[in-house]
Amino acid sequence: MYIGMDTHDRYSQVAVMRQDGSLVDEFRLSHGTERAELEEFAREYAGSAVAIEATGHYRPIYETLDEHMDVTLVNPSKTRVIADAKVKTDRVDAKMLAHLLRANLVAKSYVPPKDVRERRDLVRARKALVEDRTREKNRVQAVLKRTGNQYSRELFGPTGREFLAELTLSEVDRAVLEAHLAVIDTLNEQIKKLDKRIEDTAAARHDAQLLMTIPGVSYFTSLLITSELGEIDRFSSAKKVISYAGLDPSIRQSGDKEVRGGISKEGSAPLRWALVQCANVAVRFDDYLGQFYNRLKQRKNHNIAIVATARKMLVAMFHMLSREEVYDPPTA
Repeated sequence: MYIGMDTHDRYSQVAVMRQDGSLVDEFRLSHGTERAELEEFAREYAGSAVAIEATGHYRPIYETLDEHMDVTLVNPSKTRVIADAKVKTDRVDAKMLAHLLRANLVAKSYVPPKDVRERRDLVRARKALVEDRTREKNRVQAVLKRTGNQYSRELFGPTGREFLAELTLSEVDRAVLEAHLAVIDTLNEQIKKLDKRIEDTAAARHDAQLLMTIPGVSYFTSLLITSELGEIDRFSSAKKVISYAGLDPSIRQSGDKEVRGGISKEGSAPLRWALVQCANVAVRFDDYLGQFYNRLKQRKNHNIAIVATARKMLVAMFHMLSREEVYDPPTA
């Protein structure tokens, strides 16, 4: 059987088809808290091929089905017949997924092994907490701005916190300020705990240690990059790694005209972010990447030059991981 599942948070619409495209059954499947229905469905159709879309809640569904069925995770943005459909209902989408699956026309999304997924969860959680902390710090700055106060040095260090404690504020502004500072303190504590786990995990991994031989790559960014890439041998060339990171140029073609624009940004956003962060540090401490960046900076702006440097770093990382070699650039 070929099965299409239009998945949602609490239920899935299911379409079951034969090889010839005839519809065997269609029904709504409740996920439930214990996922008993989903488990029973997976056992009933054990060995069948099933396609589900890569949505934000796909993982528990995928893991339950994968125990018994041949699961394909579909990239909806790449499967244009689904993304661009004018009539979109659960039943239509489920049947379309089943049709595309039996015709082998689905654009598949990569599903990393469980250990890679866990490392991704770890570094993505840390990244999200840091972003939350930045938002809280901006809110503290907003309190200062609206009360006519300013501080030119590091506001969240020891002297900055003393300055904040001694500020003369109204009761409401003081309460708001203390609330934001309390959230920042809690986030600092949680980030510190995750940092320790990330450092221990990266220290035990050969691939992360290889990347850390590049100036500007830390425990955190090395683990983030390796977890976002997954198994490096699934990429047959550096070009495909660049495309996966969304660092390849976007191309618009019409007839004989071809226009190259900025980067596609179609790949892994966390991977792209980490590479740019590393590149910003590496250009200051590595002669090879620094000279490459400075040559581009003479003709381009900073953003273009640093993205090109990040792309060059990624190519080096691909070869380092593929060959299990440390960073050893040509003489600058």
